[in-house]
Amino acid sequence: MRRIAVGDIMTRNFVSLKPGSTLHECAKAMAKERVNSVLVTENKRLLGIVTSRDILWAITKRPGIDLKKISVSQIATKKLAVIKPSADISQALRKMQMVNFRRLPVLSKDKVIGVVTLKDILAIEPSLYEETRSLLDDVREERNKINNADSEWPLEGMCENCGAFSELLKVEGTLLCADCREEMY
Repeated sequence: MRRIAVGDIMTRNFVSLKPGSTLHECAKAMAKERVNSVLVTENKRLLGIVTSRDILWAITKRPGIDLKKISVSQIATKKLAVIKPSADISQALRKMQMVNFRRLPVLSKDKVIGVVTLKDILAIEPSLYEETRSLLDDVREERNKINNADSEWPLEGMCENCGAFSELLKVEGTLLCADCREEMY
C-alpha cells in the first residue's frame, strides 16, 4: 500500500459546536450538513464528539427528553481516539479497528484541524475494503434500519419536516415525528 498521510485526505471542513450548544442544535447541524457526528470544541481544543447514536441513546434512555434543554457536553463521548496528520492511512485504519470507531479527529499541537473517516480512507484506497469489512457491516446494518422504515415498526431519527429527533413513521414517503403527523391530520 502506498504511503498516504491522514492530513492529505482528512475532512478539513468538519462540523463542530461549543460545549453549551443544545442537542437540538446538534441534531439540526447534523441534518443540515448530512453528517453523523459533530465535534465538541472550544478554541479549537477537542472536548468530545457527539454521534447520531449518542443522541438516539439519550432519547431512548430518557423518554420525554427535551433536546433544547440538554447540552452536547452532557452526552458527548470524551474518551476519544485521535490521530496526527502525519500518520499514514494504514495507521489510521489500524487505530479505527482497534477502538471500533469509524472516524478519528485529527490533532496538531493539541488543536483540531480535521477529521478522517473510514469513508475518506476507502475513497482513496478501495483495496482496503476487505480489511474494513467489520466496520462496514455496522454501517450497513444502520442503513438497513433506515431503508426498512416502510415497515410498521417506528424508526428513531430526525424528522424530515421539523428536524427533531424522535420516533418516526413514514407518511406519504416522508419520515415524520408524532407532532408533525398530528399537524398534518
